[in-house]
Amino acid sequence: MAAGIRDKVAVIGMGCSKFGERWDCGPEELMVEAYLEAMADAGIEPTQLDAAWFSTHIDEIGTGKGGTPLSIALRLPNIAVTRVENFCASGSEAFRGAVYAVAAGAADIAIAVGVEKLKDTGYGGLPTGNMGTFIPQTAPNGSAPGNFAQLASAYRAKHTVSREDLKRAIAHVSVKSHANGSKNPKAHLRNVVTEEQVMAAPMIAEPLGLFDCCGVSDGAAAAIVTTPEIARALGKKDLVYVKALQLSVSNGMESQHNSWDGSYFHTARIAAKKAYLEAGIERPRDQISMIEVHDCFSVTELVTMEDLFISPEGQGWKDVMNGFYDADGQVPCQIDGGLKCFGHPIGASGLRMLYEMYLQLQGRAGDRQLSNPSLGLTHNLGGAPASNVCSVAIIGL
Repeated sequence: MAAGIRDKVAVIGMGCSKFGERWDCGPEELMVEAYLEAMADAGIEPTQLDAAWFSTHIDEIGTGKGGTPLSIALRLPNIAVTRVENFCASGSEAFRGAVYAVAAGAADIAIAVGVEKLKDTGYGGLPTGNMGTFIPQTAPNGSAPGNFAQLASAYRAKHTVSREDLKRAIAHVSVKSHANGSKNPKAHLRNVVTEEQVMAAPMIAEPLGLFDCCGVSDGAAAAIVTTPEIARALGKKDLVYVKALQLSVSNGMESQHNSWDGSYFHTARIAAKKAYLEAGIERPRDQISMIEVHDCFSVTELVTMEDLFISPEGQGWKDVMNGFYDADGQVPCQIDGGLKCFGHPIGASGLRMLYEMYLQLQGRAGDRQLSNPSLGLTHNLGGAPASNVCSVAIIGL
């Protein structure tokens, strides 16, 4: 039986561009911005890199299907570059490739880089393929707000939560993320909002209003990984280890028969269980220090708290309202602003989540710094509630 990768890989450098409407540069410049920070953080030369994994989702930005855009932009020393894509979990997929290569002994030092230049598409949301005669006009081909609004309705019906209570819980998620994002100089949206503003905002897809939807951004992020032995030989101390890395992909069960009630993410529960087993975590509510989850919509974050087995099923909205996930709560969530405020350049988001956990573990998060965190979890979801991929990663000291 596979033993897992717990403590076999260390993160020695990370970088992240500023997210936002980056009209000043192209995807190449964004990759360079994240890469230079990661390389300086790791303290290594390009010749020490053995392999790279490159994630991007939208082909129209000019990066193409292969690995050459990354290699050319960064002037990598003719090493292997693998382009990966897994919906919005593409950044986590790139990290998984780099980590597994090091754990397997196929590379001593590997890098993962994710980028997206969504603003150049000229589309207000996440671009989708054009609907054709033979493509059903229903989920997962419907709009993202519409699909996730159905998640909210199913959750409310299953757990008999009143419309007002759920809307206020969702609003609290948004208010909390905006407060956190206001302290992050690299975040796209840094404005503080009130619950009243969120509740009164224009409706996008009931019950999701304008402030309940994440920003669409340009950005890039990068991670450099190696073995603990090599990291120590490079003079690294207080290492950040990869404790677990699990991916679960829908097999169609959610959308093809009625055993799924639409109120949760089936893949998230599977990936979380496997990740906790790999990391040796038995009580996630008590053992996890902080989390970054895929809050494409505020209700997604709320539901995910239960799928990660941190909040009891049907009680996540109460934990949210009680401040359990606030910056000063027991398990702070989206301490950097999350997808909601940091932004969501698809290929970079999974790596951006890890970037914040890494900074927090090293005590380098500035005004956002938490007190003595030891374990950070990231949850990166791609696709729609009825058809998705889910990655759960845990890193720690």
